[in-house]
Amino acid sequence: MSATGCVLFEEQFLCCICLDVFNDPVTIPCGHNFCKMCITQNWTVNNAQYRCPMCKKEFKTRPELSVNTFISEMAAEFKQSAGKKNQRELVIKAARPGEVSCDICTGTKLKAMKSCLTCLASYCGIHIDSHMATDSLKRHLLTDPVGNMEARMCPKHKKTLELFCTTDQICVCAHCTCSEHVGHKMSSLKDEFEAKKAKLEQVDADIQQMMQERKQKIGQMKLLKTHSKNDAEREIADGVRIFTLLMQTTEKSLNDLIETIEERQKTMERETDGFIQKLEQEISVLMKRTAETRKLTSSQDHLLLLQTYRSMTSDPSTKNSTEISVCPPDYQGTVVKAVAELEEILSREKQQLLHEASLKRAQQYPVDVVLDPHSANLWLVLSDDNKQVRYDEVRRELPDNPHRFSHYANVVAQQSFSSGRFYYEVLVTRKTNWTLGLVKESANRKGIIPLSPGHGYWSMGLRNGNQYLILSSPVVSLSLDSQPQRVGVFVSYEEGLVSFYDVDSAVCLYSFTGCSFTETLRPFFSPGLSYGGANSAPLIILPLRITDSSVSFSL
Repeated sequence: MSATGCVLFEEQFLCCICLDVFNDPVTIPCGHNFCKMCITQNWTVNNAQYRCPMCKKEFKTRPELSVNTFISEMAAEFKQSAGKKNQRELVIKAARPGEVSCDICTGTKLKAMKSCLTCLASYCGIHIDSHMATDSLKRHLLTDPVGNMEARMCPKHKKTLELFCTTDQICVCAHCTCSEHVGHKMSSLKDEFEAKKAKLEQVDADIQQMMQERKQKIGQMKLLKTHSKNDAEREIADGVRIFTLLMQTTEKSLNDLIETIEERQKTMERETDGFIQKLEQEISVLMKRTAETRKLTSSQDHLLLLQTYRSMTSDPSTKNSTEISVCPPDYQGTVVKAVAELEEILSREKQQLLHEASLKRAQQYPVDVVLDPHSANLWLVLSDDNKQVRYDEVRRELPDNPHRFSHYANVVAQQSFSSGRFYYEVLVTRKTNWTLGLVKESANRKGIIPLSPGHGYWSMGLRNGNQYLILSSPVVSLSLDSQPQRVGVFVSYEEGLVSFYDVDSAVCLYSFTGCSFTETLRPFFSPGLSYGGANSAPLIILPLRITDSSVSFSL
């Protein structure tokens, strides 16, 4: 038989009660066909109500069952061609180990489709029909198949557990309320079910929240692990570069020291050789003079001695030789001085290299920051691209909202950050007053609020054109060698780090460390008051090349 034929027979020759191919098909007076056993059991269970399961037509007396020869032959042919398939389907319908079986079936127990909490019995698809058709049985409480129905009976009174004792927190029957649980507070199983179900749903919601928090924490840990690996690689590269430069500087200083010492030693040798030559010449003159003196003293010519005495005693070569002296070079002092100069050079270069490495690291995490007009104080004016903000002498007439700053001339970014790292730069040229930093999402934006970490603000600012302040508690005053024109702000959420940089000088101005961030953060900006035009220049968010994909933010 073809596959199409098999599908056709399977659709046309199924008993609507057992949903299997007809077995001993019979026809009842209304013309519908059923398995002989199925229709017989159906009428038996329904307490002598003889109704067609398909069209619901009732018969006053039990109709005679006539064998439908045509359907019987066709069903037999189908079973012969697809016997294996039918056998597999029959096995599937039988109750498997662990499944609830029908309490009415005799012989092979079919899988229960429903359990009746009133009858304390389970029914398959065939035997549940009475509960669907009989008015008195329709009022019974049906549920998904339940095993061990005895557990739903009161062990003492053998009655259905239909109440809940809220005093003892157990299920009881009606008789229990008059004996062991007399005077206790009772509620229906349905009411208690709804109450406990609501609590369980809340427990589930709490669990889901805890799971979400832990998943978020895992994400942060994984991100921190990635950052740590990248940082280690960068720090190694920076360390090699820094130590190479420092070693080159040290080597150059050593070569300069050796050259200086050797030059001083050669100078010393030249000076000493000159003195030695001069002294040797004087010795030669003195030896000649000694010979002449001895010759004169051995002479008995009184006149000659008296005539030559003056010239012999006035010769300059007879002066004291102690006037000639040589001072040896202080090589140890030269080395000490060179080492001190090297330490100063290395310290200066080390700090510069470390600052450059720190800034370079921060610049690996650029983000495109855009100002949020809905948060801007009414005295502020934003550019069309929301990249610039300045103070205006005319107050704007706009509706208030919970996000708008009411007192301070502040505005926050549209972007919020809840993990990862990010960096942005702001141009502060030609300004005498400004404030930059981070604010947590829940920080108060109304009224006079100290801009300190305790109130959810991490910031630095310029006052009076030359006073650079860290707005912490207490306020920290910075002494800077130059006035920053471009200020970079770097944040590492997991590390609890907020750093401010003078970008042009590659110097870290200040870092908030050990911050405990537990909610989203937003960059915030304050151009300060205009002060009669002296501070009218805007704060400008500079464009950066966005290359890092690990920064987490949301609008």
